[in-house]
Amino acid sequence: MITPSESSDSGRQNLAQAITREVFVFDGAMGTQLNNRGLPFDRCFELASVENPEWVEAIHKEFLDVGASGIHTNTFAANSFKLGRHGLEGRLQELLKAGVERAQVTATENTWVIGAVGPLGVEIEPLGRLGRKEARAEFLKVIQVLVDSGVDGISFETFSSSTELVEAVSAAKEACSVPVFAHLAVNREARTMYGTDLGAAVQRLESAGADVLGVNCSGGPRMILNAAREMIAATSLPVSARPNAGVPRQMDGRVFYENNPDYFARFARRFLQAGGRMLGGCCGTTAEHIRAMAQAARAVGAQERGAPETPRVVSKEAERPQKPMPLRARSGFGRLLSDGACPVSVELVPPRTPNLDALRQSARELKAAGADLINLPDGPRASARVSNMASATVLQKEAGVETLLHFCCRDRNLLGMQSDLMGAEALGLRNLLVITGDPPYQGNYPDLTAVFDVDSIGLCNIIDNLNHGLDLGGNALDTQTHFTVGAALNPTALDAERELERFAWKMEAGIDFAITQPIFDIESFESFLKALPENAPPILAGVWPLRSLRNAEFLASEVPGVEIPNSILEEMRRAHEAGTDQECGLEIARRTLESLHGKVGGFQIAAPFNKVDAPISLLEALGEIR
Repeated sequence: MITPSESSDSGRQNLAQAITREVFVFDGAMGTQLNNRGLPFDRCFELASVENPEWVEAIHKEFLDVGASGIHTNTFAANSFKLGRHGLEGRLQELLKAGVERAQVTATENTWVIGAVGPLGVEIEPLGRLGRKEARAEFLKVIQVLVDSGVDGISFETFSSSTELVEAVSAAKEACSVPVFAHLAVNREARTMYGTDLGAAVQRLESAGADVLGVNCSGGPRMILNAAREMIAATSLPVSARPNAGVPRQMDGRVFYENNPDYFARFARRFLQAGGRMLGGCCGTTAEHIRAMAQAARAVGAQERGAPETPRVVSKEAERPQKPMPLRARSGFGRLLSDGACPVSVELVPPRTPNLDALRQSARELKAAGADLINLPDGPRASARVSNMASATVLQKEAGVETLLHFCCRDRNLLGMQSDLMGAEALGLRNLLVITGDPPYQGNYPDLTAVFDVDSIGLCNIIDNLNHGLDLGGNALDTQTHFTVGAALNPTALDAERELERFAWKMEAGIDFAITQPIFDIESFESFLKALPENAPPILAGVWPLRSLRNAEFLASEVPGVEIPNSILEEMRRAHEAGTDQECGLEIARRTLESLHGKVGGFQIAAPFNKVDAPISLLEALGEIR
């Protein structure tokens, strides 16, 4: 058993804990970047750690500067067999140590240094002459040096043979206790290059003791995503994915890769929403690819998976100059919540042009039908629309209906947030739903950047301080704000424990209510409700009247946090064949209202495509239920 240094052991323990709950973005291609600096592909890239250390360190730094939380040592081909092709087998230990040192010199306190280990480059039995014991001994020799040099984990990468990878993982688990990442290379059928089914490979690698399973190299994001999804379905271990930047092409003696960073951002989103945990790049990936994935992971992580927490702005009660106004006195919505009156909100999306006539008319019709307030998203799907703050002001003054203002973290820095919050107070917009916000690449201006100074938890804390009469810097205001504050709650989160933990933090930050995504699986939702703390604030259940089979399929496959049981999809398919899609969708929504009435604190009804006929029908049905 290898005994790492005390400092390395501490880092190892932290990494072992972190991989079970955090989202990680690792670095991209080392070899391709060395080639771009002039090192031919037929040279030994590992030798660069000794002869061109400034190149290796610069590449590490480029990836760290754009958001990578871990870097891999320049040791992928550092084994006796591959080094022997260059006459360098006698320098194995030197090159391994140099690779680790180059990474450690560049790494910050918060950076994981992962020892990269590739295949031996020779066939092992039964396909080749190298025995399994000999292969394991070679892996042991490499791992020994890497761990003695202080790496935080071992990553086996680009293994075509699950047999060889099992031997490598077994060697690592025999030799050390650092976390072990096991990556397979796959073909377009999501099998190993030797044709092994991923499910079978996963079982073997789990038995060998791998801590993380993954796929890398092989092809571009789409191919890797398909394989990663199969792996996620086959294991409970964290899954890693590191695609190439597409298919390489040559020009003027240089190799180029086609996939642009935006494509990688979309891949990152889909991979994380599928349940993946660790991202990175393989051949051809640059710092810009990693930047795009890091931004996407930060946004998705803040929304769904608990990315690294933003500073929590919490002051001790003793330091707060004022007590918040009682909930029932802050707004009409606050009074309904306080009285347990089951308020109903209907969501209308602000238009893309300054003409608010249709929005104003819809709000009036909904109010007449019994809606307690109109819920106005803040740039949903990262789209450019009329300010929801301006829309809310118009609706409250001209349509006479109370509003619920989404307030997201994407487009404002902390100063802008505080300015708009105080502006909302001055305008009499007292109801807020705090959300992290959809990342820009989802929208109509994908090249724009997002801010995300804080996530929804941090923003809830900021608003709570404003309600206590404190500004962002902890300075006393001459008056306090009077916001009724809500947050999103995802009953279908992949990591339910994490979702409940984050919800507890939101409660600690002073939220008064929560709103869920559309609910279709009643039984599962009711089970989730039972898991909430007894002192949980009122929960407004999301209700979405499906407009069509296509609408149902889109929600099921593309909208995070929405799960539609197969029974509902099948019901919509039968209705589609009969030409009764809308009627069926409305009936499903009515059943949801009936099933959940009395079990939740209120309802949030969607108006798909801003059409109010279905919400009005549901408001009438709810009136009968009451």
